[in-house]
Amino acid sequence: MIYADRTAAGRALGAQLEHLRASKPLVLGLPRGGVPVAAAVREIIGGDLDILLVRKLGVPWQPELAMGAIGEDGVRVLNSDVLAHTGVTQRRLAAIEEAEREELERRREVLRGDAKPVPIAGRTVVIVDDGMATGATVVVACRVARLHQPTRVVVGVPVSSIEAIRRVEAEADEVVCPLVPRSLGGVGVAYRDFHQLADHEVTDLLNN
Repeated sequence: MIYADRTAAGRALGAQLEHLRASKPLVLGLPRGGVPVAAAVREIIGGDLDILLVRKLGVPWQPELAMGAIGEDGVRVLNSDVLAHTGVTQRRLAAIEEAEREELERRREVLRGDAKPVPIAGRTVVIVDDGMATGATVVVACRVARLHQPTRVVVGVPVSSIEAIRRVEAEADEVVCPLVPRSLGGVGVAYRDFHQLADHEVTDLLNN
């Protein structure tokens, strides 16, 4: 299965999340790539749409490979297997984390502005990204969401590695993923159009 783009992937994912419609869910897209997926999911299952800000801590020479991730409210997760395999030093890790914290704050200002987040407490929350390779970013997102006491945390992604599914299952109440290949070379291989989204594409979706 190859998705035409993130919107098509979101529609396919939304079809498998329709059982959540009655709960009036809060669909949280992970900027930037997860937001068009989340918007398409929300069109199908209803509820509210918002973002949840997280940043991958990518290996310096292979940025798509997560050695960890950070999120709002100071949440941080490290992928010890990747750190051990790549040999990234603590000093290098700290420098990357500092840079990603700055980008997290920049995105908060650009994508949220003065708007308050939609309250999570007491809601069924659906965390959506465009895919999972290691799962580190989505693990952080689950932990950030849990701080705000939702009733239930569901993770929905169009494509994932087997390893990431297993990792995230320990954090979420439910994980839904239509495509779990035996070997995932990278999330982008599941899409014909996997372009890097601009900030305005995200804000346009949130303001619709």
